[in-house]
Amino acid sequence: MSWETVIGLEVHTQLSTHTKIFSGASTTYGAEPNTQADAVSIALPGVLPVLNKGAVERAIKFGLAVGAHIAPRSIFARKNYFYPDLPKGYQISQFDLPVVGMGQLAIQVEPLSGNAKPYEKVVRITRAHLEEDAGKSVHGASQGMTGVDLNRAGTPLLEIVSEPDMCSAAEAVAYAKTLHTLVRWIGISDGNMQEGSFRCDVNVSVRRPGEPLGTRREIKNLNSFKFMQQAIDYEVQWQIDTIESGGTIHQATILFNPDTGETRAMRSKEDAHDYRYFPDPDLLPLDITPAMLEAVRATLPELPVARRARYVNELALSAYDANSLTSSREMADFFDVCVAAVSPSPQSSPASVRGGERENQSSTPAKLCANWIIGEVSAQLNRDGLEMAQCPVTPQQMSGMLARIADSTISNSGAKEVFRTLWAEGGEADAIIESKGLKQVSDSGAIEALVDEIIAANADKVAEYRSGKDKLFGFFVGLAMKASKGKANPAQLNEVLLKKLAG
Repeated sequence: MSWETVIGLEVHTQLSTHTKIFSGASTTYGAEPNTQADAVSIALPGVLPVLNKGAVERAIKFGLAVGAHIAPRSIFARKNYFYPDLPKGYQISQFDLPVVGMGQLAIQVEPLSGNAKPYEKVVRITRAHLEEDAGKSVHGASQGMTGVDLNRAGTPLLEIVSEPDMCSAAEAVAYAKTLHTLVRWIGISDGNMQEGSFRCDVNVSVRRPGEPLGTRREIKNLNSFKFMQQAIDYEVQWQIDTIESGGTIHQATILFNPDTGETRAMRSKEDAHDYRYFPDPDLLPLDITPAMLEAVRATLPELPVARRARYVNELALSAYDANSLTSSREMADFFDVCVAAVSPSPQSSPASVRGGERENQSSTPAKLCANWIIGEVSAQLNRDGLEMAQCPVTPQQMSGMLARIADSTISNSGAKEVFRTLWAEGGEADAIIESKGLKQVSDSGAIEALVDEIIAANADKVAEYRSGKDKLFGFFVGLAMKASKGKANPAQLNEVLLKKLAG
């Protein structure tokens, strides 16, 4: 019998403030243990929390980006539970009145297997609320002992809770990736998963079609998209096998072990009443005025969905290209600079034949820039393990090279040599082209003379071509490019060859 998978995510996003949510202690990552734990962080008697305005502004910014309702008044509550790295014995969070209400996020889903095509889906966001992070238990800090590092205690978090709208690991990963891109795009978080700035809890259940929701189990603290996929796939199969063998699923908090690829129960899952929520008496309600809302709205950049639509509608790019270019704000901004700087050339040709193969040329500046950024630039970044923000080639340097492709000064193969030099040594495209002798021959007289020599030296092949063997055209192109040492303008060469071979 078939089964349906039901998935919802709770994502903890560390906000990019320099200080903690209720005190002035630093949030810098990597400091020595407990050197950034002030009196509020370690909950000394008599200390009082003071709300960080920057954390509130970042929460509002996220809510506006997902079209959510921003509560004019929200409440902070105490979430009571015991854990060694929670000094107060409770966590300050928001419960029934969060700052961000219902919103939604459109995602592009790439199926993980099979021949299914990519598709778009809208995932509803239930809420996003502000809270403080706990500290960190350091197991093995001393022989046979666990240490507690409270540097992270009090770091501002925005917990983003989705509806159970996802039905596969592919959809969950697509949602998490889209959310990760968005929080970085609007500048509310660095999204560094290795440092714990973006952590996902995944609620998974299974049911037979038409039945009520099944009992969920929560996979805690996933900080890798790859591990998320593996954990969900394993957990779904485990739940199905358990039910089909006569077992019962019990609500639980579970962990994923990437070494074994398995999930295991850590503790029974708490419900809201287990935490004994009540309003925090030390914090006044959070009131957000219309003026504050508009001030934050004014800081929003063009969002990924709007940028994608502009690329498709105004620049005639494909949906694939638009999605790839907006995978990060840095890449999209890089692309925009390049497009603005590269002008179309009437000499450029959509495609030319070289050695029997079609050489990729682009009919518009936008397509030319997109091909290079998605292709060569992204590939080189991956090889060197770099983010787009660390790209050693500036968009201005890249534009200089792309302009020379567009005006047929250099071929694509010549451009690749220019690009390799820019990446390794820097400099300017024009100077590199000149120093390496990469400029294409575009003089029609010189090209005609070269073609005449080739035709005269290969009369037998010319006769075969004229008798109907059109595939020999590539043979002549290859000879011409070799004779010109690869410098002949492919578009002009093709035109002259076609004319001369036709007699």
